[in-house]
Amino acid sequence: MNVLVLNSGSSSLKFQVIATDLEHIRRDADERLCRGYVERIGGEAIITLETRNAPRKKVTAPIRNISAALDYVLRWLASEQSGVSEIRSLSDVHAIGHRVVHGGELFRESAVVTDEVLKGIEDCIDLAPLHNPNNVKGILAAREAFGHGMPQVAVFDTAFHTSIPDKAYLYAMPYHLYARHRIRRYGFHGTSNRYVAYRYRMIRQLTKEQTNVVILHLGNGCSATAIRNGKSVDTSMGMTPLEGLVMGTRSGDLDPAILSLIATKEGLSTTEVEAMLNTQCGLLGISGVTNDMRVLLKELKEHDDRRIRLAIEIFCHRARKYIGALLASMGGADAVIFTGGIGENAPEIRSRICEGLEWTGLTIDAAQNDGIMSKEAMISTGDSRLQAWVIPTDEELLIARDTVRCILGEPHP
Repeated sequence: MNVLVLNSGSSSLKFQVIATDLEHIRRDADERLCRGYVERIGGEAIITLETRNAPRKKVTAPIRNISAALDYVLRWLASEQSGVSEIRSLSDVHAIGHRVVHGGELFRESAVVTDEVLKGIEDCIDLAPLHNPNNVKGILAAREAFGHGMPQVAVFDTAFHTSIPDKAYLYAMPYHLYARHRIRRYGFHGTSNRYVAYRYRMIRQLTKEQTNVVILHLGNGCSATAIRNGKSVDTSMGMTPLEGLVMGTRSGDLDPAILSLIATKEGLSTTEVEAMLNTQCGLLGISGVTNDMRVLLKELKEHDDRRIRLAIEIFCHRARKYIGALLASMGGADAVIFTGGIGENAPEIRSRICEGLEWTGLTIDAAQNDGIMSKEAMISTGDSRLQAWVIPTDEELLIARDTVRCILGEPHP
């Protein structure tokens, strides 16, 4: 089954085509046929295209919206230029899987998109006004391109965290605010966490019930999640992805009274303050240079700039603090797992985060850690009571697999 995986943003469209079925899933033999990224939609878009046997290429084209972006991708996919021999027409795409950010309390697992499911996603727009509307646009664009007969599946970032108990997801606010408006912790990066936890237990040959880990998803967005008996029991992101760790451009945790103070002192509306906390804070805000950790590490090495050093130290301190908090919350774990762009590719950051965690029984193997980039490996010493691992995430693969399972009525593992 050729599954088209879509991730629709406000001005971007990420896509992959993955060939998979239940037998492929059982044998870990899924095949990635192509992938790409359309960015700066609404003007002269930049389009990155990549197939198995050809080098990555970039082109530009005027693309006005998500529908036009998907149309461009599909025309390229079915053309000789793509080199994807498995797809020669739209009929060779058998299903579509969508990343949907917020499923609220409505969706505890992935779901085949029906009119009712689509309405449920729209009902969650209040909880994710920056994300769900664009996810809906992606679903509608696919319906327009393929017709209502094409099976589509929504895979929710929040679904994995629906196992978190109420003592961990409720805020200490008047309970009627939760009852009326569903104000609570939802958590995000659930698809990534689910995949990484699955890979960990495959590597260690464990059952789901034996899987007790803390996962640090560190990229432009960052989160920490406690997984006990294979289920999420606590996480750092909250009602929105703004809470928790220091991120690329997001502040993470702060005193809520700061919002009204900033609004008063800077003459900003609450909407403007929220936008600032999402787009001008984190690594970018502290360093004043960039939200790219690679650039920050390079600049620190070359110039030892104080604000860059401070940005990195605060980033690592917050992550270390959350590891300790989650270990306490879940009653201990067997491993800390690093994933995401920074987690997978920044040995120095992994080392800095783990400094001072010796009390947990974790000792980093410096030589092993320094040599690991974007591959699965244990980076702690063999005698560490609490292990440290690097496991690259693959959200698109999990979305493709969930799409197959949903269509065929198979349970999620």
